[in-house]
Amino acid sequence: MSNKKNEDVEMRVSDGQDFGGEKDPFIGRAASRPRHQAKPQFGAFFEQIDHSPGASILAYCLASISMTVVNKYVVSGSDWNLMFFYLAIQSIVCTLAILLFKQLGMFSNLAPFDSVKAKKWFPISLLLVGMIYTGGKALQFLSVPVYTIFKNLTIIVIAYGEVLWFGGSVTPMTLLSFGLMVLSSVIAAWADIQAAIDGVGHSTEASAALSTLNAGYAWMGMNVFCTASYVLGMRKVIKKMNFKDYDTMFYNNLLTIPVLIVFSLLAEDWSAENLAKNFPEESRRALMIGMVYSGLAAIFISYCSAWCIRVTSSTTYSMVGALNKLPIAVSGLVFFDAPITFGSVSAIFLGFVSGLVFAWAKVRQKVSPILPTSQPTMSASAASNRDAANS
Repeated sequence: MSNKKNEDVEMRVSDGQDFGGEKDPFIGRAASRPRHQAKPQFGAFFEQIDHSPGASILAYCLASISMTVVNKYVVSGSDWNLMFFYLAIQSIVCTLAILLFKQLGMFSNLAPFDSVKAKKWFPISLLLVGMIYTGGKALQFLSVPVYTIFKNLTIIVIAYGEVLWFGGSVTPMTLLSFGLMVLSSVIAAWADIQAAIDGVGHSTEASAALSTLNAGYAWMGMNVFCTASYVLGMRKVIKKMNFKDYDTMFYNNLLTIPVLIVFSLLAEDWSAENLAKNFPEESRRALMIGMVYSGLAAIFISYCSAWCIRVTSSTTYSMVGALNKLPIAVSGLVFFDAPITFGSVSAIFLGFVSGLVFAWAKVRQKVSPILPTSQPTMSASAASNRDAANS
C-alpha cells in the first residue's frame, strides 16, 4: 500500500543527509519574504510551527500511525478481496496529488515525465507491486502489533543484502538488535497462536483462526523478501536515474497504476454481488474516504520525514522512527480486536527495544568496530538512505 513505499523503508536513516532538494521549496518561501513587510499574525504562527521540532515529530508519528490504522480498517472486512483495486486507487490518488502540488509550486523541483527513465524504472515498479500487495495481504490476516513486529525482520534481510552486494557493514550492536528482533517475532507468533487456540481476541473457531494466522505469516514472509528486493533493487538503479524523493514517488505511483488495474481486472471479481460484499452500504462512505486518505498519506509521510530531518537531525529522526513502532503497535490494540496477553505485550516491548538498539547502532556505526567478515568501505545506512531515501 502507499504506506509501504515509506513505512517499509523507514529504517534507512539519513546519516546527516537531507532529502535532496526536496526541502528547498518549503524553506524558500519563508526566505523570500521581504523583511520590511510586517508578518501577518497567522503567517508568523505557521512559520513558528514550520520550525518547531516537536510539531514535525508529532506530525510524522500521526501520519504513519493513521496510515497503518486506515489500511487495516479498509482490508479487515470479512469479505474483502479487492486488494489490487485498493492499491490502484492509492496510486491514482497519490499521482494526482503530486501533480496538483507541482502546479501549486510546492513540488517545483519535480522533473517532467521522461519515457526513457520510465522504462528503466519499470522493473522497480513491478517489485513495488509485489511489496505492497504482499504487505496488504499480511495486514489483512495479521493484527497490527504482530504485523509491526514482523516488519522488523525486513531490516535484517536488507542489512545483509547490503553487506553482500554493496559492501555494507554490520556492527556487534546491530547484531544484538537483530537478535532482539527475531526473538520478539518468535514471541509475537507464539502469543498470537496461543491466543487463537484459547479463543482470546478471535470470534471464530480455533481452527479457522489458526488458518488465518498461517496465511498471514506466509504473506508476511513473502513481504519481507519482496520489500528487501525492492529496496536493494531501487538502491542499485536510483544512482543512475538521479532521482529526487518526489521523482521516485511520482514514477513509483504512476507506473504501478496500469499494472494494478490489469491485475485487478484479470484476478478479481468485479460482479455487482462481490462489489456489494466488499463495500457494504453501511460502511461504503467510510471505506472510500479511507482509500483516498491512504493515497494522500504517502505524501504526508514523505513531507513529514523531510520536515523532521530539516528542523531536528538525522539522529533524532532515526530515534523517532524506532520509538514510533510502539504507538503503531498499541494502536492495533486500541482500534482493533488484537488479543492483549502477556506474550503479545512482551513481544511489543521487545520489538520496541530492538528498534531503539538498531537506531542507536546506526548512529554509532561510524565509530563502532566492524565485524571481520564485513567490508568497511561505507556505512550501510548512509549509502542506503542516500540512494534510496523514502519512496
